[in-house]
Amino acid sequence: MYLRFARRRKDGKEHRYWSIVESRRCTGGRVVQRPVLYLGEINDGQREAWCRQIEAFDEASGRHRQLALFSAEQAVPDHAKGLGVQVRLDAMELHRPRQWGACWLACHLYKQLELDRFFAPLLPDSREGTNWQHILQTLVCYRLIDPGSEWRLHRQWFEQSAMADLLGDDALVAKNALYRCLDKLLPHKAALFSHLRTRWQDLFAAKFDVLLYDLTSTYFESPPPDDETDKRRHGYSRDKRSDCVQVVIALIVTPEGFPLGYEVLPGNTADCTTLRDMLRKIEAQYGKANRVWVMDRGIPTEEVLAEMRAADPPVSYLVGTPKGRLSKLEKHLVTLPWQAVREGVDVKLLPQDQELYVLAQSHARIDKERAMRRRKLKWLWARLKEIAAMDLDREELLMKLGAARAKARMAWRLVDVALAPEGATFSFTLDRDKLRQVRRREGRYLLRTNLTGKDPAELWRFYIQLVEIEAAFKTMKDDLQLRPIHHQLEHRIEAHIFVAFLAYCLHVTLRARLKPLAPGLTPRAVLDKFAAIQMLDVRFPTTDGRTLILSRYTELTADQKLLARHLKLDLPPQPPPRITAPEKIARLSADAV
Repeated sequence: MYLRFARRRKDGKEHRYWSIVESRRCTGGRVVQRPVLYLGEINDGQREAWCRQIEAFDEASGRHRQLALFSAEQAVPDHAKGLGVQVRLDAMELHRPRQWGACWLACHLYKQLELDRFFAPLLPDSREGTNWQHILQTLVCYRLIDPGSEWRLHRQWFEQSAMADLLGDDALVAKNALYRCLDKLLPHKAALFSHLRTRWQDLFAAKFDVLLYDLTSTYFESPPPDDETDKRRHGYSRDKRSDCVQVVIALIVTPEGFPLGYEVLPGNTADCTTLRDMLRKIEAQYGKANRVWVMDRGIPTEEVLAEMRAADPPVSYLVGTPKGRLSKLEKHLVTLPWQAVREGVDVKLLPQDQELYVLAQSHARIDKERAMRRRKLKWLWARLKEIAAMDLDREELLMKLGAARAKARMAWRLVDVALAPEGATFSFTLDRDKLRQVRRREGRYLLRTNLTGKDPAELWRFYIQLVEIEAAFKTMKDDLQLRPIHHQLEHRIEAHIFVAFLAYCLHVTLRARLKPLAPGLTPRAVLDKFAAIQMLDVRFPTTDGRTLILSRYTELTADQKLLARHLKLDLPPQPPPRITAPEKIARLSADAV
């Protein structure tokens, strides 16, 4: 294996994206290169560290431990009397292949966050012996590795995974126990947030002086509930599914992506009504501190911002502003000079009252938004010409114009379309005044803050880190498949989101461990690599009628060994062998079927 890079020129600069590749010799002597891991852009120190690991692996390759078994045809030596087992090697059987690697990695992350220790006193075993801690750990690992419904976990996934081997408990698949476990989780949510805050500090020296706050929604393809107090309500849908009921999820994360807490709100909750309660909850749980709240426009109201400025001590904030406020302040901003705060980013500063307005422009963002606008406008202009040349009646004309408007809504605002009072004709012209206004605002953001003494470059860095919370929502919805939610009871819907939040915490922990190694290496790529490690039961009949069972996970491939070594992961020893009577084997096989 070795490192290989691919060049790409972007914005006049050359970027190098690195990967680990492996040479393989195919039939006919041809050698091909197989990509093993994608690393993305890495610095010189990271590249040297990967090279050292590759070299260390190559030196250690080929060293295997040899074991000997006493076959049925060979007598047991005197020194092994009472210890040796004569097995019939020709009757060896392989049973129950199951996924082990990703399950082990998920359990390792679970213990690294000390979630097992946290839930130990909160979820004691039932009188019937049900281990609620193990059930919760299984639900969280399932959501991280291969998310799906509790029914699928019960009927399929658990038997195809090695969770029973890792937890030492094979009685976790009862469907009703999975649901009853969800009923026990919500009272411990606030305590969990405090525990996670401590673990983020201990593991990664996380800081909580800057908090990112945003909201998203998740919908249900089910009729509205009859209960008026149910949180499933119609409202503004970020998923473009206004026809479905939904709940709103408010999330707080740090700029590094470490989650500090979340709340589930009714689906018809307006964004601007959530901030005051969230501020109170954070202060009640963690006390008053010098925190900076970073939010997008539409979340804070003028009344709440005034309360934040008047608080003792004042609560710092940095928020985006609606475009209407930019129009009001434009005449004041146009006379101010641009200040370069970093390469490709300029700002204008406008103090007003107790606040500071920051007009920031990013040259890279200007180029991107301008290219997007040109592409859409060019398409719309060509489409309008096509429609004008068609032989249509008035109703067909209106439908085609409506379809064009829906596909290029932003570009439509720059075009004046005049429809004849009668007939099926229209004319269109470019609104140059609107185009000039749009050009002036492309790639520019007006920020508002009461941090009047902060460096403008730091304010810009704070604001662009809002992408972290957007990435968190994307991970929960796509990678961890927050939807579909199959539950009908409100408290189980919230418990489902609770489990997804825990799985996201494991995802964040793995991402934080990967970040210093290679920014292009994602948690999903690592989980997929480890998911290829299987566990099987190797069964040898013995000469005395018993069966020797060896549960073994498969030998790691070269890329899996490299990844485990670089992440400093020590795999556990193989499980010890066990002897099972023939009737026990038969009963176990029947139960499995």
